[in-house]
Amino acid sequence: MNPGMREASMFREWFDVAPDAMIAVDAGGMIVRANPQAVQMFGHALDVLHGASIELLIPERVRAVHGRHVAEYAQSPRIRPMGSGQELVGLRRDGSEFPVEVALSPIHTPDGPLYVASIRDISESQRARLALVRARYDRMMIRVGQLMLGASSLEAVLGDVPELICDALDMAAVAFAFQGASHERMRVHAAHGLPHGLLDDVLAVLPVDAGVPSTVLDLTAQAAAQGGAWQALANTGFAEMAVVPLPGAEPAAGLLLVLSPMARGFNHDIRYALQSLAMTLASAMRRMRSEERLSHAQRLEAIGQLTGGIAHDFNNLLTVISGNLQILEEEIGDDTPWRDIIQSAMRAVGRGSDLTRKLLAFARRQQLSPQRCELDVLLGDLGAMLRRTLGDAIDLQTYCPDGLPAVFVDPGQLDAALVNLAINARDAMPRGGRLNISAGLRHELAPESTDASGVHDYVVLTVRDTGLGMSPDVLARALEPFYTTKDHGKGTGLGLSMVYGFVKQSGGHLSIDSRLGYGTCVELHLPAIRGSAAVPEPRVTTESASARNKATVLVVEDETDVRQVALRFVQSMGHVTLAAANADEALVLLNGPQGGAVDLVFSDVMLGNGMNGVELAREVHRLRPGLPVLLTSGDERSLQERGDATGFDFLRKPYRREALSAALRKLLDAR
Repeated sequence: MNPGMREASMFREWFDVAPDAMIAVDAGGMIVRANPQAVQMFGHALDVLHGASIELLIPERVRAVHGRHVAEYAQSPRIRPMGSGQELVGLRRDGSEFPVEVALSPIHTPDGPLYVASIRDISESQRARLALVRARYDRMMIRVGQLMLGASSLEAVLGDVPELICDALDMAAVAFAFQGASHERMRVHAAHGLPHGLLDDVLAVLPVDAGVPSTVLDLTAQAAAQGGAWQALANTGFAEMAVVPLPGAEPAAGLLLVLSPMARGFNHDIRYALQSLAMTLASAMRRMRSEERLSHAQRLEAIGQLTGGIAHDFNNLLTVISGNLQILEEEIGDDTPWRDIIQSAMRAVGRGSDLTRKLLAFARRQQLSPQRCELDVLLGDLGAMLRRTLGDAIDLQTYCPDGLPAVFVDPGQLDAALVNLAINARDAMPRGGRLNISAGLRHELAPESTDASGVHDYVVLTVRDTGLGMSPDVLARALEPFYTTKDHGKGTGLGLSMVYGFVKQSGGHLSIDSRLGYGTCVELHLPAIRGSAAVPEPRVTTESASARNKATVLVVEDETDVRQVALRFVQSMGHVTLAAANADEALVLLNGPQGGAVDLVFSDVMLGNGMNGVELAREVHRLRPGLPVLLTSGDERSLQERGDATGFDFLRKPYRREALSAALRKLLDAR
């Protein structure tokens, strides 16, 4: 047997007994030989395979890719794996597909070149490989879960996750981008592997005009349309980017950006892992935001309770100081050098009274006079006034759409709140800037609600500036009373806290979004009213020309020093006084022999233990119908909290003697 025949015989023997499926194909792609293993693998008989096109064994959807591989191989044939880096797929007779690994070998024959393909079914190895890959993805998800459980803040979680994703998915760079309420464009919040100079380029290729996608968006196919911005990414080694939405994330729009150095496409497993991760992170973000809001609200509520109590006690102290100063002022007369000192002290009392009023506003304990308020009129008047107040350096714009529902608020307090926010914005723009005050309608979930039953219509007043903005630490404490970043003497730190208290007391809520260098956006969410709303009619009283010169007044006050001041004031008006330290003592006096002479009861609302002032007033009216009662307190909200005070006059502490005299005279004259 000559050497050629011997080699051909050896080739046929090797071809038939090879452990892998073997198929020989001519230059035209026709099968000229197949071994038994190929018959078993693909399910076709030998006589069917011989003379058939190789495409018989290839799914139609990948035949074009297979053709490109063959053409590339024909240009430089040598023994090597076919389609390196690509997933190759075989097609069985029953139509099922399976992954294969193919190695090609060129053979020269007298009839022309043949290409021998050694084909191996890698279903099992691929399953094992996928299991390893998915195990790595699972470890990533577990690690992210651990971070979320142990993190003290949302920023801590987002700061570590990008690096985890890069390691688990073999990606070049990962970033989180958000669109906040005070920013029109996306901004990168946390990133790994992304050079700082490329942040703007990444944001430039995002499909912002189309909104946040509902599923994973692969930007490889759009690269040509992105122009220079995408080219800058490509020049740095990035070939494609996946944009993954964070569903329901806050702020309004959130994206997970994953950049790959290879244009390989994001396969099903990677897309699934990214979507699972995005949903997990979005859920964690919502939970953390809710916990932060709850914690913040609880902290402010606790501070409000504390400041409300302090303000009440402080007003009692101011009443004692103010009362004794007024008594001293009357005793020393006009011609004395001490008078200026007393008046200076009285001015300090006035400032202290204003301070407690602001504290009570934050604690939602101020007395409001709500009425139907049309915001188009209010914003029109406010804009005209603020343009004169803020100066030419501030570009002020106001906007209120037609048909906006009214709100039921205290218009004076709402006006003061907006002025306060405008002044804060002006101070944050020392070199000038833009200030927009606008109103709009939103259908949204109340902060304390968790289901659709808590969705209401809110009129949202937005105050947006282009000022310096606030750091996260400052933003976290912005609503706390006495917290200020202004220089000493330029702010009390009560402006925002007053606005917060007013909005909460009016049944709404307040939100702030701010970032250093991007300005601040404050939103006042006030419940909208439809149709007509009842407006409380003001109580009109007339004062007679002749006041009673002498009356008997029962003074009820649990604080000894405050009671002494009140008694001195009433006595200086020419009235007879009786004193009681609590409601029980007052009722004993009224039911005793002196009770019939009492013409008026002047009582504090908060009387310590036992019956409070409002309850005492109702009991007095039950025992002595028509007997006037004047209530007083340093905490105006205490009236509502301690019962129905309708029909009783109220005097706020600290009061001047003239105010007490006028209140007593009005009630006695009316009687």
